[in-house]
Order: sequence, then structure tokens, then C-alpha cells
Amino acid sequence: QSIQTIPATSKTTLNFYVNDQDLNTSPNGIDEISTNGLIEATVNGVPIAVPSIMVETAPNSGKFFLKITLPATINGIPLKQDDIVRVRYLDQSDHAGEPQTIEQSVKLSSSFSKVEKDGGSRIGREFTLRIYEPDANRDSKDEDKIPLSLFEFRAEGGIRTTLANPLFRANSNFLIETGPNTDIFAVKIEIPRIIDGEVMHIGDWYEIRYIDRTNPAGTAEKVVLKGRIG
Repeated sequence: QSIQTIPATSKTTLNFYVNDQDLNTSPNGIDEISTNGLIEATVNGVPIAVPSIMVETAPNSGKFFLKITLPATINGIPLKQDDIVRVRYLDQSDHAGEPQTIEQSVKLSSSFSKVEKDGGSRIGREFTLRIYEPDANRDSKDEDKIPLSLFEFRAEGGIRTTLANPLFRANSNFLIETGPNTDIFAVKIEIPRIIDGEVMHIGDWYEIRYIDRTNPAGTAEKVVLKGRIG
């Protein structure tokens, strides 16, 4: 059992997942679980409202999605950078059959987008690249897309290209929103051995850069994921 969070900003949303196979009661269907008595959330120690239902991401996944809209103010004071959002999952039964409480804290960030990944950085091994980008969520009923060409890849040896380069063998030409109105976009992709004649080696550094030009602050914010070839 665990909570996975996606960093958020004030006046937007906090997206997170609860992983707990005990809640997966319909192996062939998508479960919808009441959050009453299971989920609590606070900002700077002050309780805030959470949705009444969390929804399983896929049949038999045991992974449940919940999206909390953050208030603009707490006790009349506007939210600001580094304010703390704390989510608590009141697990009714852990692996030993005992109740436990799992907490996850998130600092609000002035960076309106965040790039992260799941999986290693081995040559030719697929990993999942994700971005939290609420401004790219233009349709609340359908999944939106962000072109791979907006993500720059830099690495040792002067390598500089975009993830739209077919050498990366992505499963899509876009990062696709993980569901209607989630604000989270993902793609499965591989880092190739050779890029534009330059060989990638174990231990080489690389960066994936995204320029957020549509954030509410009206500034161009550079968001960088740094890694090393494993």
C-alpha cells in the first residue's frame, strides 16, 4: 500500500494515486471506492475537502486515482510556494491485517510543470516519461496530447535533439493525458545507443527539457529532468 503524488501549484489541483490491492474487489471491472474514512487532506494543517469517490485506473490494477482541487486561500491567507499539502490514507488492513496510516506530504511549487519518469535509464530499455501540465489540459472530457517535439534531449558529446527523433522509438508521437481531466501526460520511450553519430555510454549524463510557455504567471519556465545512463 502506498500513495503516489504528482506535485501541484496553488489554485490548481493535487493528483495522486493510492495503491492497495485490498480495494480491488472486482478483478474484471473498474472499482469505485468511497473516500469516507479512508482519505484525509490538509494544507498547512487545515483540513480541506476531498472528492467522495476514487476510481481504479484499470481493471484489476489495485491503483486508484483521486484529484483534489486546492483552495486559493486557507483561513483567508493565499497559498504560496512551499506551503505543505499532506494526504493521509487510513488503510483499514495492511499485510498483517492491522490498520495503518500512510502519509504523503507535498510542497507547493512555483514551477507549474514537472517532468518525471518511471523505470531505469538503460540503453534500449523502455521507460515511462510523465509530465504534470495543467495548461495542456484543454478538454475535460477527452485525453489531450503534448507533442514529443516540445521535449528537448541533451547529453554528453554535444547531443541535442528532441524526443520526436524516431531513434527514441516512442509508442506515440505525443505524451497522452492519462485520463480525461487528469493534467498528467505520459509516453513510453527508449534511449537509443547512437544519436546523430554520437554513442551513449554507461554513466553519461542526459537531460530532458520542457519549456512551459503557458503557465498562469505568463513566463517561460524551463523544466528539466536530469539522469544518467545506467
